This record gives sequence, structure tokens and C-alpha cells, in this order.
Amino acid sequence: MSNPNELRYSKEHEWLSAAEDGVSTVGITEHAANALGDVVFVQLPEVGDSVSAGETCGELESTKSVSDLYSPVSGEVTEVNEDVVNDPSLVNSAPFEGGWLFKVRITDEPADLLSADEYTAFSAG
Repeated sequence: MSNPNELRYSKEHEWLSAAEDGVSTVGITEHAANALGDVVFVQLPEVGDSVSAGETCGELESTKSVSDLYSPVSGEVTEVNEDVVNDPSLVNSAPFEGGWLFKVRITDEPADLLSADEYTAFSAG
């Protein structure tokens, strides 16, 4: 399993892209997708919702369990991935590409986001 170097990661297993015009993309890591098993339902925040770093903002339901979705940053949701809502298996098949979850205009970013190497070590241990 390879975590893309250009992304940053939370200890709740979400990833965050670099901001483009103040907006970053959020998804869950391959490690989290594998731990969940086959994702069958995704509940995402709505466009315009405010999210807070470290707080729940949705959930992912798999054949094994239901897991909370946490926002890695604070900000306003600008877009949700309707493809994932309609086909939740994208979270498993392409967690870093087509399986992204939502986009957020960042107002506050915690200092404890991890690099790819730090996240790999964290998730291994």
C-alpha cells in the first residue's frame, strides 16, 4: 500500500490534498478503506456546511461496520462527490482518485497533520 507523498493525513485516516484557490479535497486512506471492507453507503456533509477539524461530518457504512467520517480541517464544504454517493464502492477501488469524498474551503488547519511517511508509520503500528 502506498500513500501519495503530495497528500497530508490525519490520525483518523483521512487524507487532504494541497489547497487550490483555498480549497482542498478530502478522502479516506487505502488503509481505512481496507479496514472497513466493502463500503455500501456513504453519508457526506452538504455543500455549505461548516466542518471542524477532528469532528465527525458524515459516515461510511460497510458490510462489516459503520464508521464515522472526520474532517481533517475546519472550513466550509464547497463540493461533495456525488459519484461516491451513487457508487460507494469507489471508496474501496480508488480511495485516492475517484473515491474522494468532499472539498472544503479551509479556514483552519491543525498542525498535527502527517506526511505520507509519518502516516505509513502510524498506520503500521
